[in-house]
Amino acid sequence: MMKFAEATLLLVDDEPRMLQSLRDLMIASGYKVVTALGGQEAVTRLNGSPIDLMLLDLKMPGFSGHQVMDYLDEKNIDTTVIVVSGETSFDSMSQVLRRRAYDYIKKPYAPDELLQTVENALEQRRLQQQNKEIYNKLQASERLHRYMVNSSPDIVYMLDEKGYFTFVNDRIVQLLGYEKDELIGKHHSEIVYFEDMEQARYVFNERRTDNRIPRNVELRLKCKDADRAPKHFETNTIPIELSATGIYGAGQGGNREFLGTYGVARDMTERKEAERTINFQAYHDLLTQLPNRALFKDRLNLALAQTKRSGQRLAVMFLDLDRFKLVNDTLGHICGDELLQAVSHRLQDCLREGDTLARFGGDEFTLLLPQIYGPEDAESIAKKIIHKIKDPFFIEGHELYVTISIGIAMYPHDGTSMDALVKNADIAMYCIKGRGSNEYQFFRDDMNEVSLRRLSLERGMRKALENNEFVLHYQPQVDAVTGKIVAMEALVRWEQPDQGLILPSEFIGIAEETGLILQIGEWVMRKACETLRSWHNAGVIDIRMAVNLSAIQVEHKSFVNFIMDVIKENSLVGDNLEVEITENLIMQDMDNTIKKLVQLSERGVKIAIDDFGTGYSSLSYLQRLPIHTLKVDRAFVHEINNREDETCIVNAIIAMAQGLNLNLIAEGVETEEQLAYLRNRGCAEMQGFLFSHPLPEPEARRLLLQRPFESSKLMNVG
Repeated sequence: MMKFAEATLLLVDDEPRMLQSLRDLMIASGYKVVTALGGQEAVTRLNGSPIDLMLLDLKMPGFSGHQVMDYLDEKNIDTTVIVVSGETSFDSMSQVLRRRAYDYIKKPYAPDELLQTVENALEQRRLQQQNKEIYNKLQASERLHRYMVNSSPDIVYMLDEKGYFTFVNDRIVQLLGYEKDELIGKHHSEIVYFEDMEQARYVFNERRTDNRIPRNVELRLKCKDADRAPKHFETNTIPIELSATGIYGAGQGGNREFLGTYGVARDMTERKEAERTINFQAYHDLLTQLPNRALFKDRLNLALAQTKRSGQRLAVMFLDLDRFKLVNDTLGHICGDELLQAVSHRLQDCLREGDTLARFGGDEFTLLLPQIYGPEDAESIAKKIIHKIKDPFFIEGHELYVTISIGIAMYPHDGTSMDALVKNADIAMYCIKGRGSNEYQFFRDDMNEVSLRRLSLERGMRKALENNEFVLHYQPQVDAVTGKIVAMEALVRWEQPDQGLILPSEFIGIAEETGLILQIGEWVMRKACETLRSWHNAGVIDIRMAVNLSAIQVEHKSFVNFIMDVIKENSLVGDNLEVEITENLIMQDMDNTIKKLVQLSERGVKIAIDDFGTGYSSLSYLQRLPIHTLKVDRAFVHEINNREDETCIVNAIIAMAQGLNLNLIAEGVETEEQLAYLRNRGCAEMQGFLFSHPLPEPEARRLLLQRPFESSKLMNVG
């Protein structure tokens, strides 16, 4: 080996600190050192005293490392070159190695690795001098092959005849975290995942040769560190595709001798991730990450098979968010999507291990409850869901309240097949929507008739709009002291040719679900204002018209403009109209609702809270809203009797209205006892059968013309 004192090294770099660091390392190792700050200075040094070995940077301004190497070739200067560079492209590395560079060291380098490379290069320089031409050709080929093998994206390995590693390339370090020295001499089973050991036995240490097509087998290899493994695979493993071939040499007696195995292991992580993503997308809803309809049905079929064998019971729930369409239509689909995600998180918090919650489509969810003892278990989950959903959601700066309707079908009573259970749970859910929301309902056999009735009503409503089958009846609101009729509430009815008069309790819920409520609501508003104008023309000018509004109407973007246009078309003023909304409607999207109601109030329209006390009663929203009137719900009025301790709710509402300087109307007044109680406590206005049932327009007109309300109901009660 060439002694250190006999070798002269030229260090070339355009970075002074890097050059100084390299110089200190080489001097400390006993080498004679010459430095050059850049390529141009390196050429000058090469023209001086002989240089045995040059450590050369490639990327330098003015005169690059490539140009320095060109200069060596041009001048035929005998100097060994080791490239020390941060340039890592394959083309660049391949180019310098194909020329005259001994090796390529990437920055930042390991000092020990660099010193060992310098020592090896000087040793080979000595050998080159013995047989320069032959050696150069062999070494150029070896270096290129070594670089190509170590730069391969795959693990390349060789085993001896017993299956022990004799060679592994650099990829093993990057992929599995093992240093090459850790594996050389170790059996290949050291890195094979235990579940794949039997499969690897006949593939990793392959004995067949290239005369046959090598087998490609998928295996899992163990990582040295757990954090290297992809998160979706088994702990501490990486999937690979393995191909290998046997290596043979000439043996005694002309027989081939098995020397070992040459193999290539390709990382399959990306492909497995892609397969997992595709599989997930096929069976999951991408928005909520819940199982989709297909996966739900698969799990339900499996649960049915298990339940039939075990004799246990299961339940299927069909869940639907009430008035979710309002959020999409008014706040946009992005807000709607975020709400669905938030709802799905809350629903999952209510589940047991083994339950399956799926998004069935739109705002509909299905829930599978396997292995339950009876309806009481399903009922407990349903109550938990309703309680969990009732708290407000905060989405995009909006405070939203959502309610949910739940239909429940039990196996085997309500069906023994997947389709029957899902269909019957769906029917039960729609029956809930027919009478309200935020409830649960078990399926009953008679609900099929209810479902058909609902379909018939929906079809009939569409025709009713075309055929003008809707009519308005009017119920007076009376001053409790003077008997004067101060307002008329417009109440919609459906005069169905075959069935007669249909009350709104039967069709309004369906109209809201189908969106028909917008057309019906517009018709009601126009008809009520037209009627009020006709009464004005008849001389009745000092009353207001009260009209109920649905949430879908209020949330519509043209809500305010529509009402003001109708008022103007009928030569009315804002004070002539009072719109009635429920507490639950306000809480759907309080900020948006308040904004629109303020716009109406500024134009003189009166705002009344209907069914007060039955929803999310809160002083905070009463103070924020431009409210003029509170309407005491008929349920509280019906409780009035001689025992005052049972009428505290009515007393509290009256006191609240007086404290907030709001008008108060008591609905559902049917007895003189109720009348006296309310009037004595300061309730200003009343409405109910005690005064009048809702009347068709001609009868309502006659009643108005004979005002004030002369009756013993007012005159003799006190």
